[in-house]
Order: sequence, then C-alpha cells, then structure tokens
Amino acid sequence: MNIILLVISVVCLCGFFFLKEKEKPIEIKIGQMAPKFNLPDETGKMRSLDEFKGKKVVLYFYPKDETSGCTAQACQLRDNYDIYKQNNIVILGVSYDSPESHTKFKANQNLRFTLLSDVKKEVAHMYGADKIIGNFVPQRKTFLINEQGKIVYTIENVDIATHSSEILKAFGIKS
Repeated sequence: MNIILLVISVVCLCGFFFLKEKEKPIEIKIGQMAPKFNLPDETGKMRSLDEFKGKKVVLYFYPKDETSGCTAQACQLRDNYDIYKQNNIVILGVSYDSPESHTKFKANQNLRFTLLSDVKKEVAHMYGADKIIGNFVPQRKTFLINEQGKIVYTIENVDIATHSSEILKAFGIKS
C-alpha cells in the first residue's frame, strides 16, 4: 500500500512540474508590438486594438468589477479622464467580467472609458496577466501602448493609490 502511494505521489509531482514548465508566464517586452485582440466592450460591440492606432492606449487588466480596489483604481482613471482625452490617450479596462457586469460598473461609477470583457481569458493570457488565484481573475497589470501599437511601458505591480499618476508620468504628462 505504501509503495502504491509513493508511486502515485511521484507521478503527481512529475506531472505538476511538467505542467509548471509548460505554463511559463508570457513576458511582454518594451518595444515589441502589442498583441492584437478582439473583445466585446460593455455594449457587446467587438473592439480591436487596431481601431486605436494613432492614439496612445492605456490597457489595464483588473480583477473584478465593483470590488473596492478595482473601483478605486477605475475612479482614479475616471477623475483624470479629461487629461487623458486632451493628450489623445484611450483607456481600455479588461477583466473576465461579462459585458453586462461592465455596463453596471460603468453606470454605477460614472466611468467614461471602455471596459472590455475577456471571459475566455485569452487576452489576459496573451499579455501575461492571467494566473492569479487559479486563473479566476486577471492580475492587476497595465500596458502603455504608443500610436504605432508598440509597448512603451508596463506596470507589473500596480499601486492603486498612484496608478493614474504613474501612467501620466510615463507618458510624459504632468498631472
């Protein structure tokens, strides 16, 4: 009986390490073209990164609509929205929530920017923003994309309190 348990344990451990090796996080590098995507927004309309060519883009991944941290983060971006707009910067928020959830979140918080629904978790994976809490919610990560579609800055460890000011500073804008 002990030998059987030992064999099962070894097989499980080998399988665990094999899976971990295959699931290395995707690394987005400064200067590379931003991975392209098509996702539904809060109205269900399909949106692609290509439609924002010629504009700077803030692509931020966040865990969940209507949670305290995500609400504070979104409201900070909302409060600086006019500065973003004046500087030709588009804000795109991405989570695994449905378009319907995004509609309510936008209305409840008076958000004026686009929220995208990544229910299949594919775009979060392309940007290396998955793999938190067993992939139930995306990581809080932000990518700044220039007018040509290249990644110019990433925020791996988002500080909700300074998120918007860090974005503006990275784009060379004083807030």
